[in-house]
Amino acid sequence: MTKLMNYNGSLSPDKHSSDVWEHNPQNVAFIGDYLPRQCGIATFTSDLYASYNSFITNSNAIVVSVNDTPEGYDYPGEVRYDFYQHDQNAYQKAAEFLNAKDVDVVCLQHEYGIYGGSAGSYILTLLRNLTMPIVTTFHTILKDPNEEQLLVLKSIADLSSRVICMTEKGRNFLVNIYEVPDEKIDVIPHGIPDMPFVDPHFYKDKFGMEGKQTLLTFGLLSPNKGIENMIQALPKIVEQHPNVVYMVLGATHPHLLKHEGEAYRNSLKKLAASLGVRDHIRFYNQFVELADLREYLGSADIYITPYLNPAQITSGTLAYAFGCGKAVVSTPYWHAEELLADGRGGLVPFGDSEALATQIINLLSDEPTRHSMRKKAYLMGREMIWEQVIKLYAHSFTQARQERMSTINNEVPYVMGAHTNGAFKLPELRLDHLFRLTDSTGIVQHARHHLPYYEEGYCTDDNARALILTQILQEAGLNDPKLARTADNYCAFINHAYAHDYRRFRNFMSYDRRWLEEVGSDDSTGRTIWALGTCIGRSTDRNTVAWAMNMLENVLSGVSSMTSPRAWAFSLLGIHEYQKKFNDDRLAKNIQRQLLDKLMFRYTETAMEDWPWFENALTYDNAILAHALLRSGNERLVETGLASLRWLIDLQTSQYGHFQPIGSNGFYTKGFPRAFFDQQPLEAQSTVSACLAAFEVTGDEEWYRTAIRIFKWFSGFNDLGLPLYDQQTGGCRDGLHIDRVNQNQGAESTLSYLIALAELQLAHKKQVAAKPINVKMPILMNG
Repeated sequence: MTKLMNYNGSLSPDKHSSDVWEHNPQNVAFIGDYLPRQCGIATFTSDLYASYNSFITNSNAIVVSVNDTPEGYDYPGEVRYDFYQHDQNAYQKAAEFLNAKDVDVVCLQHEYGIYGGSAGSYILTLLRNLTMPIVTTFHTILKDPNEEQLLVLKSIADLSSRVICMTEKGRNFLVNIYEVPDEKIDVIPHGIPDMPFVDPHFYKDKFGMEGKQTLLTFGLLSPNKGIENMIQALPKIVEQHPNVVYMVLGATHPHLLKHEGEAYRNSLKKLAASLGVRDHIRFYNQFVELADLREYLGSADIYITPYLNPAQITSGTLAYAFGCGKAVVSTPYWHAEELLADGRGGLVPFGDSEALATQIINLLSDEPTRHSMRKKAYLMGREMIWEQVIKLYAHSFTQARQERMSTINNEVPYVMGAHTNGAFKLPELRLDHLFRLTDSTGIVQHARHHLPYYEEGYCTDDNARALILTQILQEAGLNDPKLARTADNYCAFINHAYAHDYRRFRNFMSYDRRWLEEVGSDDSTGRTIWALGTCIGRSTDRNTVAWAMNMLENVLSGVSSMTSPRAWAFSLLGIHEYQKKFNDDRLAKNIQRQLLDKLMFRYTETAMEDWPWFENALTYDNAILAHALLRSGNERLVETGLASLRWLIDLQTSQYGHFQPIGSNGFYTKGFPRAFFDQQPLEAQSTVSACLAAFEVTGDEEWYRTAIRIFKWFSGFNDLGLPLYDQQTGGCRDGLHIDRVNQNQGAESTLSYLIALAELQLAHKKQVAAKPINVKMPILMNG
């Protein structure tokens, strides 16, 4: 049998290594019909969901089920949404539901008959409105589709990032009939339960079959299954093996039952009676659960699928019987032809009862051959057990996410106009979401979508950022009384955050105004020092300056004992802001020298020609370290800051020219693969601010243009071509995942956007009077 799936390795968004990309999506939505609906696809979807949740760590998969009746079914809890197959509007609503959920990938089970519209075309309404990648499993692939069937399947394949079929013949049809690119197709076998290889006698007493030779066919009963041909073969088989019993297991297909009742089953019983084999056939009119199916399969000596025509690309019943080590006799429909090749089963012509009887008699008479066939099937079946199949599905889901991103990457330069000569106009600054997140206590730390998430309270980090923003805006001439009142709230929060015994600041506060720690991190204190220095250096309000002076006096002397390089950098920027007004303060100068010495010592300890950086890892808020040196006033240190910033920007520039920050899902340790996701707005803001500092100290307009290019990450010039800034709310979304934007609009993200925009506007305002800045986008700074 050919290899079940061709692994091409993880895709990379550009020149960088992407070994760390291979991770299994947890939030998968499976779409199809579902148990207790009696349908082979429903059984498959149920098994696929259950197996994914069992074998994928921390899986949060859900199911969206399509109903064949308006009233639906009594589904288990994993079915989060269901809709009627003939209601086209319901498909649109199902898409809206999935878009509102945190779904990584949608996995569609496709069968023409379970969706409404001509050739099941209504499903296209759902797929066209989804925002996440789609992986489709095609359960039926016709060799001679009509025009509508061809168009529907091709459209589904076009909308899918990857498609799955279960046989090589299915792949061949998809490529040559439906024109699906071969590289888009994964061949993954029909999953089966992991059953032991047991002697059939172990289960026979369960069904009163002791001493009998048992034949079995199972599945929903309908005329296309060819049961009558098998019954016609029975007299000849019974003549040679009088103890044979043929077990026909399965309920009548619901649609057949609805229109014709049990007429077909009754006709089979009459046929058996007329041929004198009524006592050698048993009908089990039931839809069996997996536990019962194991026992029925276990009791069978030979499994039989006497289907009437070749046009069946997949048979779940065949896969189950084959995989648990049954000797199989089948007509040569497509799935059987492929699965039973090379002695793994016996094939007989369609509609040939004589050949069917001969093959079964030979196997019943030749126990070594029968058991050899069983063993070959069972060994091949180890590749088909759900644990193995789910690994292949998870890989396909991962590739779908990566390929979707890569596809968007190829379009981004054209969609966003990255290499055009048009000037970029800075957007209008809106404070709607800032005010929405701010209450009388301070700014709320997180949001769910655009709404403040009070449960997770406040933090000093964000209130310090917010205070810095208000000072930049006021310096830019925004004299808004509401903004001034909001600034006072941030000052009051910081005032309350001061932990007198530690001469530092607490960071996290619950929504009921209880501090959750005695003292915060070095970084939160350093960032607060930055905010205090900004108040002193930029504010024209004497009361604010006096308060900030007193507070800064309390904490500044303890900064040198901190161990975090970022805390040093934040504090250095605070000192720089402070020195705009009080440049001759000896205490501030002394601490500034100490912190610069510490930062440069870190740099000399780790920097190499190919890694001119302050640490052996790039983590969060990276550009702040170079930024601090740019504000040192020391020519040698400024040159070091410029060189390290150039290196950082080059590293975080994709081959398409857009900003591609180090991802927070693993960061980037020297010598190991870098993380590309999740990308955080803080990284864009920090790098924009550092570039503007470089522009100010060098006068080189290339730095301003680079700041503009990086700022455009917020508006969609990024790996996904999707905006993080929400024009409707005025907020910024929390990050860029591998295949989508995080829809929450928390304080850090929104403040990052607003600070970057405010600084760009202020820089432009300061320079425009002297000479206009050319903000056109030439070739990138480093080629």
